[in-house]
Amino acid sequence: METGTAPALDLDFHAAVALMQWQMEMGVDEAILDAPLNRYDLPESLAVKPAATGARVPAPVDGVPARTSGPDPVAVAAAAAAAASDLPALAEAQRAFDLCELKKGARSFVFADGVARARVMIVGEAPGREEDIAGRPFVGAAGELLDRMLAAIGLSRQAPAPESGVYITNVMPWRPPGNREPTPAEIAMMQPFLARHVALADPDLIVLMGNAPCMAGLGQRSILRLRGQWATAFGKPALPMVHPAYLLRQPQGKRDAWVDLLELRARLDRA
Repeated sequence: METGTAPALDLDFHAAVALMQWQMEMGVDEAILDAPLNRYDLPESLAVKPAATGARVPAPVDGVPARTSGPDPVAVAAAAAAAASDLPALAEAQRAFDLCELKKGARSFVFADGVARARVMIVGEAPGREEDIAGRPFVGAAGELLDRMLAAIGLSRQAPAPESGVYITNVMPWRPPGNREPTPAEIAMMQPFLARHVALADPDLIVLMGNAPCMAGLGQRSILRLRGQWATAFGKPALPMVHPAYLLRQPQGKRDAWVDLLELRARLDRA
């Protein structure tokens, strides 16, 4: 993301540092021009022209804009994912995928963490700033909270055995700018990789943490409505739960999250 030169402000040192940290959190990482540039204001030569009389313009499907030219990113992703025979091969195939614009602005490719072949696979939304720096999913304050939540029911991403371990990934392996939610088009092109990821990791249960995982696995969103209700995603029993980052902003949600954790533990014990 680019930003123009702003008028001089009378800031003390601490206020200036706080402002800079806020800009970094929002994805501002370059100052290039003398004035802000609206990149959505295309020059006339590049503007989309109205369709000619009688011409048909493809309509969006399920919120994903139709493509009129170039390779279909979902088809390319599906072919690349299907060719991966194990998790390292899948990681390399997804890392090499060049049709997602998020890749251009992210610092790291964030694939997975935890215990391979664990009974529980957690699917989050996308890397945040800390994950983009570390190259691992669920780090920072949200990751620490997740680790405490899992420990409360006897699970850990550092467990020595799959029976008490968890395997963690995200729908998106690259950080969206400003930590925004992934778009339907971005989720759609990563869905084949996620489906293959589940098949190769082969967990007993999946936890869908947030709206993007529910969209990818269930074709639904509204996590506060879906949470706590078992469903089927990628052929596996799946439990939607709120993301730890949400609990950091809304501590009153921790009670429901604890209920969901107990339900997850009970399902594991019954299996």
